[in-house]
Amino acid sequence: MNVTFKTVSEDILIDVSKQVRDNILGLVGTEEGNLKFGRGAGGDISKKIDLVAEETVINTLKKKYNLRPTIIGEECGKIHGSDDGYLIMDAIDGTTNASRGLPFFCCSLAFALDFKLSSVVSSCIINLSNGDIYHASNGNGSYFNNNKIRVQQEYTNTDLNTSLNFGDLIIGTNVSGLSKPNLEKIETLLSITKHVRHFGANALELCYLAHGYLDAYVDIRNKIRITDMAAAYLIVKEAGGYMFSDTGLYLDSTLDLDERLSFIASSSKHIFNMIYDVLKKSD
Repeated sequence: MNVTFKTVSEDILIDVSKQVRDNILGLVGTEEGNLKFGRGAGGDISKKIDLVAEETVINTLKKKYNLRPTIIGEECGKIHGSDDGYLIMDAIDGTTNASRGLPFFCCSLAFALDFKLSSVVSSCIINLSNGDIYHASNGNGSYFNNNKIRVQQEYTNTDLNTSLNFGDLIIGTNVSGLSKPNLEKIETLLSITKHVRHFGANALELCYLAHGYLDAYVDIRNKIRITDMAAAYLIVKEAGGYMFSDTGLYLDSTLDLDERLSFIASSSKHIFNMIYDVLKKSD
C-alpha cells in the first residue's frame, strides 16, 4: 500500500504564520497578553500570548489543512502526530519585546523530514509587528515578501581581500545572560567590531543576516534551542549564508528540546574564519 507523505509546505507555513499574527496582535503589550501560566517545555515562563500563538499553529494545521505532523514547540513540548515529519515552532520569538510592545518579535515555523536540523525543508518567519515575511524551501532560495534575497554580497569573495577588517562589518550578537568565561571570550570581538547589533529575537535577527543587513551573527551562550533556530537555519543557508558551531563545524543537531546550541552565522566563510580566529585566541 502506498502512503502519501504529507509535507507542510512553505505556502502552508506562510498562511499559518498570518493566522498567528491575526490572533495575537490584540495581546501585544497588554496585561492580558502578559498573564503567566507556568513554565513551558523550553524552560521559560509561558505567557498567554505564547499559548494563543501555539494553539493557532496547531489548530490551523489540523483543522484547515488536515495535517498532523509531530509538533516540537517551545511551550507545548513534543506532541506526537499521526503524519510523518516534524513541525518545529517558536510561535513567539521575542516574547519580552512583545510584552513591552517593542516592535521586534516574530513567529518562527519550520518543517523537517527527519529528526535533525539539517533535514528542514521549508520554513517561514513572520515579523509579527508589521507582517513582513521571510520564507524558504530546500533548493529554491530564500525570500522576503516573495522577493528573492541574498546575504551581503560585498564581502562574499574576500578570500583574496586581506584588507577586510572588523571596522567594515556589522555583526549581530546576543550576550544576555552570557557566562563570565564566555563573556571574556567574546570581549575582544566586541571591542574590535565597530558596529554591533542586538534586537531581541534570534530568529528574526538571522533573517537580517540572510537579507544582507548584517554580515554575521554570533551567539556563544550555549542557550539557543532548536525552536529558536530551525526556520532561520534554512533561510540563512538558502540565501547563501553559512551556519557553523562554535567549534568550527557546520552546524547540525537533533531536534531534541534539550539541545542547547552556540553558533556563528556569516555571509561568507572568510568572515567566519575572521570571527572564529578571534574567539579561539581568547580561549
